[in-house]
Amino acid sequence: MDAFEKDRFYMQMAIDEAMKAQAIGEVPIGAVIVYEDQVIARAHNLRETTQNAVTHAELSAIQDACKVIDSWRLEDTTLYVTLEPCPMCAGAILQSRVPRVVYGARDPKGGCVDSLYRLLNDPRFNHECDITEGVLGDECGEMLTAFFRAIRERKKKTKKAIARNVE
Repeated sequence: MDAFEKDRFYMQMAIDEAMKAQAIGEVPIGAVIVYEDQVIARAHNLRETTQNAVTHAELSAIQDACKVIDSWRLEDTTLYVTLEPCPMCAGAILQSRVPRVVYGARDPKGGCVDSLYRLLNDPRFNHECDITEGVLGDECGEMLTAFFRAIRERKKKTKKAIARNVE
């Protein structure tokens, strides 16, 4: 399997994690960490479930990978994530020394890899990452778009139902 096929293969696993998040009402974001061609961690968003702001897919995967490797340094790993990491997750990626990040869709409102900032490639930090953007990006982006569209539709229906009851 060449590098392009590997990236697509592991990103599909991250998408599968994102679908698990969506199934429980979470924002559909998934992450997978690979070490020596083996998946050592996989996670999805759990912020609503845990009511904890830091239970993003990337952070949970990083925590699990650190346990597997028995080190806070995740050298020689690749993190696959369906959405461009936020500032908190980008910070954790830098702190854990993940050398490579592959993400699907850009996040124009919160992404700190390419969209708003380039935290993972800022030479002022003591670690920089190799970035691959857009792997299965259309699928990742559409999953998020559909999720938020469904939320807006539910809110609209609820408002209409409330308005009918008030009349």
